[in-house]
Amino acid sequence: MRTYKLTIAYDGTRYQGWQRQANTERTIQGILENVISDASGNPVEVNGSGRTDAGVHASGQTASVVLHGAVEEGFFTEEINRKLPADIRIREAHLVKNGFHARKNAVGKIYEYHIDTGEKPDVFRRRYCYHFPHELDTERMQRAAEQLKGLHDFAGYTDKKTELSTKRTIYDIIVSGQGSSVTIRYEGTGFLYHMVRILTGTLLEVGTYQRTVESVAEVLQTKDRGQAGFLAPARGLFLKEVHYDQRGR
Repeated sequence: MRTYKLTIAYDGTRYQGWQRQANTERTIQGILENVISDASGNPVEVNGSGRTDAGVHASGQTASVVLHGAVEEGFFTEEINRKLPADIRIREAHLVKNGFHARKNAVGKIYEYHIDTGEKPDVFRRRYCYHFPHELDTERMQRAAEQLKGLHDFAGYTDKKTELSTKRTIYDIIVSGQGSSVTIRYEGTGFLYHMVRILTGTLLEVGTYQRTVESVAEVLQTKDRGQAGFLAPARGLFLKEVHYDQRGR
């Protein structure tokens, strides 16, 4: 048995998210499993580092897959890519030690959320950013973001209450922009269901003076989802990188 670590990019516009679902074939995991199973001659399970929602994109999703024996160089990046839809691509494939698991061994993730504040949606970026035609005080947003850094209970910033633990560590949040393009970069150990999109909606409300800077920290204390901001649309969100220790390269 051989374990491979895959780095995958996809445009999530047409798909119902990463996770395989019984009622649709339009999932990234399901398509990858079908194509790799057919090519390898054996059923496989492709385990992602996490479940991106419907409409969310990735330039650096990581997955692990176990095959019956080694494959030739280019099996994933050439043969499998030729059989995948044009909006899903395996960027890299590496043989790793057996036992590696893309989700269980991940130690950190980076997400980016892209916002277009122009009067009209940008023709070329409209599928990959949230059109939010309002002037943003990005300095105010950054001050609010500083309160979210560190280890906190983010129960108020998730739409799913069945998590074993809602505590996460955010290493950094960077709000940057040029012209009508604003990006919020999130770096942390991991993120809860809808967490990045709720944080984004909350910071956007801070940037448009709909809420105070201090209210961001108050949500951490109350753990009340109703006090947090709106859920920003999926199309602006990208999974950029997944980090591992040296064993996971």
